[in-house]
Amino acid sequence: MATAETQNTTLIKPADVASYGALTLISLYCAVPFLWVFVASLDPEPGQFLAWPKEWTLDNYINIFSQHDGFRWIGNSLVIVGSATLIVIVLGGLGGYALSRSRGWWRQPFLYTIILIRVVPPTALIVPLYKVLLTANDAVGTVVRAIMPSDWVRPTMHIVGFVDGYLGITLVLAATQLPLALWIMKTFFDTIPRDYEEAALMDGATQMQRIRRVLIPLALPGLGAAGLFAFITAWGDFLMPLIFLSSTELQTLPLGLFRAYMRVNQLDYGFMTALAVIYTLPAVIAFGFARRFLVQTFSGGVKG
Repeated sequence: MATAETQNTTLIKPADVASYGALTLISLYCAVPFLWVFVASLDPEPGQFLAWPKEWTLDNYINIFSQHDGFRWIGNSLVIVGSATLIVIVLGGLGGYALSRSRGWWRQPFLYTIILIRVVPPTALIVPLYKVLLTANDAVGTVVRAIMPSDWVRPTMHIVGFVDGYLGITLVLAATQLPLALWIMKTFFDTIPRDYEEAALMDGATQMQRIRRVLIPLALPGLGAAGLFAFITAWGDFLMPLIFLSSTELQTLPLGLFRAYMRVNQLDYGFMTALAVIYTLPAVIAFGFARRFLVQTFSGGVKG
């Protein structure tokens, strides 16, 4: 009995107590803003400071959809970010496989060149990127006006336009996230032994069959991690939609939240906190689904 008690006491060290205490304080400090946002979103009269509501209500959430364009903001964000994430997953997977299996001299310079896109500040790319997209938008607009009735020009440009259109902002978000996805997928495919492909080749599988039946199932953790990073970063992007989207019909959730600050002189904390909670949920849900893929990717991928 004395030996067991001695072992239990020796397991608890002052350094461990101090470490866990510091981590607890830091966690509480980081959690307080989220707690305030959630509590204030259910308070009929929220204030600037954290306070327990006298009564609870869902009116702040209901007002987002009944008095504001909540459905449109969420729909636009899901369409744009979802499309950009899909493009990143497809191109990142194919490009990562090509970079992993190729042995050309150009591979390393190419990898370091594309990662420079992540190093350059986005604000430095705004002017040249806007000029390029504006030129492309004028060309697309000329074609659309030539083949479409006048009443259909504006709705069509909202879809295929490079400026103030779904296509343009989707490609911009995908392009900014693709370099990281290529690095993730290239590194992940490096961990997949070639023996799997060679075995499938011996069984008579074609290139597409090897990709569909062998590589894609093995690469799901890497694709999940790349897609998670792309979705969360694109979902939280505010600068690009602000610059490239001007029509009310195309506003996303970040723009709706931002313009709520500028709509009236007195801030509606209930509206903004409820919208902030809705804005946070998709990223949290995406992380919950892709968490195991993320852990598996960065813990070594596929073991031989």
